[in-house]
Amino acid sequence: MMAEPSVTTLITMRDALVKARLSGLTRITDQNGESVEYKSDSDMAAALASVNRLILQATLGGAAPGISTIRTMKGA
Repeated sequence: MMAEPSVTTLITMRDALVKARLSGLTRITDQNGESVEYKSDSDMAAALASVNRLILQATLGGAAPGISTIRTMKGA
């Protein structure tokens, strides 16, 4: 089983993906020489969403973000 990547690694992956996507490139090569080629912008968007989800999970300790509603009333 493969170890979970660190938050720093995930952020580096995300930054490379964003840079490639904005440049119009479809192939990303990491520092180990491993390449990934995306067939479409939709594939890159899905990969970016996935990495962002992993970063969020890693930084929040697996907790899903919640929504809080604050309601105020003028004193009685």
